[in-house]
Amino acid sequence: MKLISWNVNGLRAVLRKNFLDYLTEEAPDVLCVQETKCHPDDVEQLWPGTYTTYWNAAEKRGYAGTALFTKTRPLKVSCGLGVAEHDREGRVLTAEFADFFLVNVYVPNSKRELTRLPYRQQWDRDFLGYLRKLEECKPVIFCGDLNVAHTEIDLANPKANVRNHGFTVEERAGFSAFVKAGFLDTFREFEPGGGHYTWWSLMAGARARNVGWRIDYFLISAALRPRLHSAFIRPAVMGSDHCPVGIELD
Repeated sequence: MKLISWNVNGLRAVLRKNFLDYLTEEAPDVLCVQETKCHPDDVEQLWPGTYTTYWNAAEKRGYAGTALFTKTRPLKVSCGLGVAEHDREGRVLTAEFADFFLVNVYVPNSKRELTRLPYRQQWDRDFLGYLRKLEECKPVIFCGDLNVAHTEIDLANPKANVRNHGFTVEERAGFSAFVKAGFLDTFREFEPGGGHYTWWSLMAGARARNVGWRIDYFLISAALRPRLHSAFIRPAVMGSDHCPVGIELD
């Protein structure tokens, strides 16, 4: 079973580029999309009929949002965390399958001047609580743009970014809390080295020079580790400032 996550930075924009070609070539069983920046009625359904789509759009038009494309219909799909403060921006979409929950998440950015850092810290705590509650029922997979580089090898210039959004001590601690709770960073189960990124600034040819950040992830409950066959990043896939990431389960 192949699961893919991609922050498309605007679904309407990437539909005008390579989204449908990528969907055909990659042929995931499930595709989790973040930063859709649209509502379902804003886009024409051009993707193959083999996929059923589910949406969690932000109240604010053209902002945030998540979507799920799946070949197998989930048992249940729900939107949000059940916390009003967090659920206005379409950031969480949960699909229950027979033997696991899949949570598609677009974590809030703490902003350049860290104006949203306190809110981000509360989000991390509440999101972990949500995952733990799900895990009481069955194992959990969560994926998406977590808006943090966890360790120094997860970005090209760690020393220059120590107090910048996406690499603050507080945000990194939020990620560490997921790991301490028993969730596994799937990519690091296979690749211990640096130089592997999922987001690049649109400025100064950063992508061509591979000056990037790894901020898009798949994490899984430890109970699913025996089924984890591979974890990967698709840096050659263009169309967004992020690239797709994925896992394969036996």
